[in-house]
Amino acid sequence: MSMAGTDLFELSRGVLDVASKKVSLIEDITRRTKMLAMNALIEAARAGDAGRGFAVVANEVSEISTQVNSITKELRSEIVARVDHLTTTGSAMVQEMHGKRLADLSLNMIEIIDRNLYERSCDVRWWATDSAVVDCVADPTEAARRHASRRLGVILESYTVYLDLWIADRNGTVIANGRPDRYPGARGANVSDEPWFRQALATRNGGEFTVGDVARNRGLDDRVVATYATAIRRDGESDGDAIGVLGIFFDWEPQAAAVVEGVRLEAGEREKSRCLLLDARHRVIASSDGRGLLTETVPLRRNSGSMGHYSDDKGRLVGYALTPGYETYKGLGWYGVIVQER
Repeated sequence: MSMAGTDLFELSRGVLDVASKKVSLIEDITRRTKMLAMNALIEAARAGDAGRGFAVVANEVSEISTQVNSITKELRSEIVARVDHLTTTGSAMVQEMHGKRLADLSLNMIEIIDRNLYERSCDVRWWATDSAVVDCVADPTEAARRHASRRLGVILESYTVYLDLWIADRNGTVIANGRPDRYPGARGANVSDEPWFRQALATRNGGEFTVGDVARNRGLDDRVVATYATAIRRDGESDGDAIGVLGIFFDWEPQAAAVVEGVRLEAGEREKSRCLLLDARHRVIASSDGRGLLTETVPLRRNSGSMGHYSDDKGRLVGYALTPGYETYKGLGWYGVIVQER
């Protein structure tokens, strides 16, 4: 239960306790009044005709006491029912607000990723027009390859979120990379079977790009990467023929971890909350607890469209939000999700 829900419950119980104590006092006074009336009737009977008028009053007091007692019982029953209804309704309202908050936080997570990946899509399209990159593919002499490798290395010094940048010819052979000392096996590798390479080579112009699934890359020490790629075009022109492919490898794990671990949860929430990023197949691609990366699939229920919340079959509150995209980046069908124990 959230702090607000706990406060509401305690307030409702407090109201019930106060009301119950006051009703108990009224019941006690009613019992004493009824007893006094009974004693008065006994004394009136002993007094005979002289006590007859007093007996009428005593009977009336007894009747009033009976009525008050009946009303008091009804009041107690109604108070309990109303307080229970208040608690139930209030808890439902608090739960609804809390669920919406988790959905908002989920949206914030995926929006941060979208903005980040939008920049990656800009990077790959820009760098594919660099003269050193274009010349390396157009005339792949050893000198051209070394020059392109140095140029990619300079880029990597400034853009530390990347593990490496690869230039591949039309046949899918990597002819230069930005970190040959760290990843010497990259050059000469063949990526023609990789979806990101084939899709990039098939792009229609320099404004298009492709994104591979978040996955481990054996050529990069099996690190988890998000791969962006686009065609390298003749003369660097947007409508030039595709003569090769530039692939850039975003160092996914530390960047994604910063997002899911940085969600602004309230005090006491963090230890019972799991913040996730899911791909379009609902596969875990980032998790605040470090579990399930690329191996776990979350059975997300999207009852409320692109954004919402629900209670799962284990009683946990789940908030989620579908990627809205950012600028020209349309998103990849990914989700931000928060699963919280109650």
